[in-house]
Amino acid sequence: MNFINFAVVKFSICLALGIITAQAFGVNSLLIPVILVFCLLLLITAWFYSRRQLLQNAFFGSITFCCFFLIGYCNYQFRSPLAQTNHYSVFIDTSQTELLQLKITDVLKSDNYYHKYIADIYRVDSIPAEGKILLSVKKDSVEGLFAIDNELLISSGIKPFTPALNPHQFDYAAYMNSLGVLFQLQIDHRAIIQFSNGEKSVRGVADGIRNYFLKKLKASSISSEERSIIQALLLGHKTEISKELYSNYAKAGAVHILAVSGLHVGILFLIFSWLLRPVLYVRHGKIIKAGMIILLLFSFALLAGWSPSVVRAATMFSLFAFAGIIKRPTNSINTLFLSFFILLLCKPQRLFHIGFQLSYLAVFFILWVQPRLYEVYSPKNYFLRKAWAISTVSIAAQLGVLPLTLYYFHQFPGLFLLTNLVILPFLALLLGVGLLILLLLSLNSLPTEIAEAYNVMILSLNSFIEWVAGKEFFLIGDIHFSELKVISVYLVIIGIVLLLKRFSFERCMLCMVSLIFLVAVLVHTNLSGETQLILFHKSRSTIMGIQQRRALVVYSEEPLKNIKQLGLIKDYRIGKGIRNYSEAPLPQILQYKSQLILFVDSTGVYPPASNIDIIILRESPKINMDRLIDSLQPRQIVADGSNYLGLVKRWKQTCKIRKLPFHHTGEKGAFILE
Repeated sequence: MNFINFAVVKFSICLALGIITAQAFGVNSLLIPVILVFCLLLLITAWFYSRRQLLQNAFFGSITFCCFFLIGYCNYQFRSPLAQTNHYSVFIDTSQTELLQLKITDVLKSDNYYHKYIADIYRVDSIPAEGKILLSVKKDSVEGLFAIDNELLISSGIKPFTPALNPHQFDYAAYMNSLGVLFQLQIDHRAIIQFSNGEKSVRGVADGIRNYFLKKLKASSISSEERSIIQALLLGHKTEISKELYSNYAKAGAVHILAVSGLHVGILFLIFSWLLRPVLYVRHGKIIKAGMIILLLFSFALLAGWSPSVVRAATMFSLFAFAGIIKRPTNSINTLFLSFFILLLCKPQRLFHIGFQLSYLAVFFILWVQPRLYEVYSPKNYFLRKAWAISTVSIAAQLGVLPLTLYYFHQFPGLFLLTNLVILPFLALLLGVGLLILLLLSLNSLPTEIAEAYNVMILSLNSFIEWVAGKEFFLIGDIHFSELKVISVYLVIIGIVLLLKRFSFERCMLCMVSLIFLVAVLVHTNLSGETQLILFHKSRSTIMGIQQRRALVVYSEEPLKNIKQLGLIKDYRIGKGIRNYSEAPLPQILQYKSQLILFVDSTGVYPPASNIDIIILRESPKINMDRLIDSLQPRQIVADGSNYLGLVKRWKQTCKIRKLPFHHTGEKGAFILE
């Protein structure tokens, strides 16, 4: 497939590279006007130079790409919360209680103790402000949930998120920061001074529509577990799916169907295009059809709660429909990159969302690779031909997202092809009939037979997913996949696809270089490996590990079985590519390289040792810190998560007075010695 307008692809890549650069180097609002002026001067210089040239050379193109790079850089910087002069954090002292006026913009999944929301702060005391915040309200202090567009007046102090305290653990603080949420509020009902229904927004209207249909579904004859899947498929409401059922979908490689996004909107786009084919026979039928498709797609986005993922997908496929209206020579990849460019221009933070990355990579590889795969085999039987088409779509999409999937989730469902071969045709039927059921529910005229038949369909889907998930032999897990591996594998995939499309010496060399790079990365990964001691942070427990290249010895008083089940150990092993694992009891004195480490436990008893470099305090020993320091003369004191916070504060204060380094894993994270 040749790009008819390759410029939009290049501009999109330059824009994305600018956003990545801005994110890597942090936010500096003072640079924004300087870079914008520089960008303007570059364009003026390029225009004056190029207008005198009969044939354009690489100078003007290079300057143009540089400008799009700078646009991406500035746009990310400009839209960052830290660059906003009226962000609420400018007016708030985190150590004091403030009077905050906020409006709820999103309802998140609750945990065991809190109802959670994303809210926009629009006033601090009497000062106008802006910015998103995570609001957590204790479950036992309020009746029911707040809704989108509810406005609250709260008297409380804000606090920052706690970063990940152990290496390679999920960093919730970084995740919330990627959403533009820098601080959080944890309150009970006493902090809420005033409550009111605010002015309705599009998201609020969408949430009201979704809640209406959720109530209708609950009143129907569809059983609870099957209803939870319907709510996820059609309304984007996943909070009622059980952990076991969600785990089965993940193991079967079908978790993507539980999140309303590009797959669902793409299927609906095809369904609507097929249903509206008769419109083409009327005057201006092409324009009318495209307009109706766009209207229906955004109506579904409204029905599904107007979440960012479904709005993104609706925008992307609406551009496909719009491309048919203007009748300009184009192709699907140009349209895809145009939507990519527009969405990043509107909200550059989207680039770092996993769903955004996987969605665009899957669609790109389907458009780029699937036609070539489909030509490999041409069955004459109609059903075989359709099965082959679905298989090639699944393979192309999986090829596109595989490196990122391994990087983010560290597992590969071996039966993904079988799963998609069954689910994709089934999903189109489920979506079509499901929308019909919602329409009938809104009219209070849903026949019991249709509801029961749909219930059987969902039950069959769940049974199939459970059967596939049970084949654990085909689920490859705990895969270590670094950033370098992601880049090298994508280079190999791109090189091979280009070579298969058209053989040439240049493409052959590109393929060979990418393969050599991949082999070099794999060899480097296997031969490299650091040696370090790490004291993990774990509440009420002491867990220490010593890594030597690809081997890890864990020191703890807990049984090996329980240690293996700890998420922090699993995350560390996967992140470091640990192959050999063993356990040993915690020693009282440990020699690590040239440093002598002493553990002092709850007994408070320690030997009269000398030349102690590091003392690790665990299980809240009752000791006199001054006497301990005078006796052992350590170079550093470390306290892990098994100690009472009151004792830790006193130890920290004593070490501060004695000018002795003090490390608390609950504050600074895991203690690491290289």
